[in-house]
Amino acid sequence: MALTLDTKIPHQKIQDALWLKAHIQDKLKLKENFSYKIVRRNIDARFIDVQYVLRIEVDLENDIQNNYKPLERIFPKFKSQNPVLIVGAGPCGYFAALHLLTKGIRPIIIDRGKDVQSRRRDLRAIQQMGIVNPESNYCFGEGGAGTYSDGKLYTRSNKRGDIMNVLDWLVVHGATDEILVDVHPHIGSNKLPAILARMRQTILQHGGEIHFNTKMIDFKIVNQQIKSVQTNKETFDVSHLILATGHSARDIYLLLQNKGILIETKAFAIGLRIEHPQSIIDQAQYHCFPRPSTLPPAAYGLSAQVNEIGVFSFCMCPGGLIIPAATAPGEIVVNGMSLSKRDSPFANSGVVTSVDQLDFKPFEKDGPLQGMFFQSAIEQQMFGAGDGTQKAPAQKLLDFIARKESGTLPNSSYIPGLINARLDELLPKTISLRLREGLGIFGKKMKTFLSDEAVLVGTESRTSAPVKIPRDPESCEHPQIKGLFPSGEGAGYAGGILSAAMDGIRVAEAIYLLRS
Repeated sequence: MALTLDTKIPHQKIQDALWLKAHIQDKLKLKENFSYKIVRRNIDARFIDVQYVLRIEVDLENDIQNNYKPLERIFPKFKSQNPVLIVGAGPCGYFAALHLLTKGIRPIIIDRGKDVQSRRRDLRAIQQMGIVNPESNYCFGEGGAGTYSDGKLYTRSNKRGDIMNVLDWLVVHGATDEILVDVHPHIGSNKLPAILARMRQTILQHGGEIHFNTKMIDFKIVNQQIKSVQTNKETFDVSHLILATGHSARDIYLLLQNKGILIETKAFAIGLRIEHPQSIIDQAQYHCFPRPSTLPPAAYGLSAQVNEIGVFSFCMCPGGLIIPAATAPGEIVVNGMSLSKRDSPFANSGVVTSVDQLDFKPFEKDGPLQGMFFQSAIEQQMFGAGDGTQKAPAQKLLDFIARKESGTLPNSSYIPGLINARLDELLPKTISLRLREGLGIFGKKMKTFLSDEAVLVGTESRTSAPVKIPRDPESCEHPQIKGLFPSGEGAGYAGGILSAAMDGIRVAEAIYLLRS
């Protein structure tokens, strides 16, 4: 007989197995022996006494197995020699490939960047020398932008697909099975490369192909049907193309527009990245100092409405680092990441505001790409305020709100370094105004948020794609071009690792059904 217990326990008891078993016995009034396992874990920090919120499965037959058992998956022989070409080796592309393999369809993946090991040299060049390789950087290469953005695995998009299926694939390839339990799981940017390498091997071992340093530069359409894709190395004859290029592949948006293929302007969010000492966030969230060892580094999520427009925190990285995420020379873009232990002394988060066609008006002449050019102009403005390297313009939080220059800047995790600048003047006036007012509201919601030790760094601009590539809601096929399947974050259908992976699976399943 199996029972389920939803309970809260003091955080001090989370590692005390004997106490927890006695607690379960008392709550369920059990007399006989039993076994149990925690299947869901969250933290409730709303009150002085921080608690863990647990869902526990209890078996009175004492035979619950705590060992992880992966989902059973079968890789049948290919039913056809007609492959599906996937452009992009990020989470959308890789999970699409894995799903296709389980359906007996051969995937071929191409990516402009390098494999995850080789990619590290280019990341070091950005960090230490300010050199941006436009084909291999924090956004382009195996795993995409998600490889070096903490590995956060939570999403509000529960209707987009089977979350547990994606998490199980990750565990199969080396992620800890704790991600199956935590409400807000993450892997860590130090762990993800090995997991991606194992995924690559699974795809190759079951008949898929992966081509790195291979950039799509054109494709051929005959009678509104995809016929071939031209790369910098070779031409692939294909009838089904999954476009999973991520939110920063601006050349792809330009290619689509130049070929007269329907794309649409899309609202997104833009702003800055804020960094506090992690101890300030811990104290504010957990109501104590120092943070006890039974609690992880504290996170936060804040939002406000300013003139009926959203201002919100984004991609919060407790115990994290700010990284340079530019994809071309002459621009400054920042993002956040954390290692698996989240043990940096800093906490960072994007602080952004929604932007749409009212904000894009100066670029109206660029049609559906007006948001992209608006985004690019701000990134170039930030670069122009610097010294020609990847040093990022920065301003103390309180000085940004007060609209004055900072005398000195706090220490920061951002390795290329910070340059003192008036971010409130570098941003468009309407965006600067919304951010200032939003940050003031955040300070009312979270004690100590408005700290003199907090610094703002520009610019957080790659929150999501500035363009949407339309598709049929059922077949996932572009409404004009047969065989073209816009997918993932770059097409406007995802917003992070988990949702991108689920969208890749969804599109792969749609192709399978079309072929059946």
